Amino acid sequence: MSEPSAAPTLVVGLGCQRGCPAATLRALLDQALEAHHIELQAVLALASIDLKRDEPGLIELAAQLALPLTTFSSAELAGYQSQLSHYSQIAFERTGCYGVAESAALALAEQMALAPAKLLIPRQKYAQATFALAGTA
Repeated sequence: MSEPSAAPTLVVGLGCQRGCPAATLRALLDQALEAHHIELQAVLALASIDLKRDEPGLIELAAQLALPLTTFSSAELAGYQSQLSHYSQIAFERTGCYGVAESAALALAEQMALAPAKLLIPRQKYAQATFALAGTA
């Protein structure tokens, strides 16, 4: 008999401008998941860059969704540069990495699953924020 496959590890990466409201982040999250037919309940955690660890909108969103928010340094995120679908010079100038949402999602998915992750939804931009979904699915 074969073992039942484990549920995929799905992680949302978010980047945002300072002061971006939780409602904007939530709208982007809901829109992207709906477009890709992914249930919000399948998402295990949120990820971003450590420069945003005290960002009120991210903290509020994590609380609303009852999901952990994990942040990574730009040095940790830089290791995922080759997997990014989009390179943002502005993000690099501000943070030291070319894509916060995608690289944070990849970093946390790999950390949680202890396995290589891939982008399942590449970078989506909406108002003041970016979104990506990575996982081991």
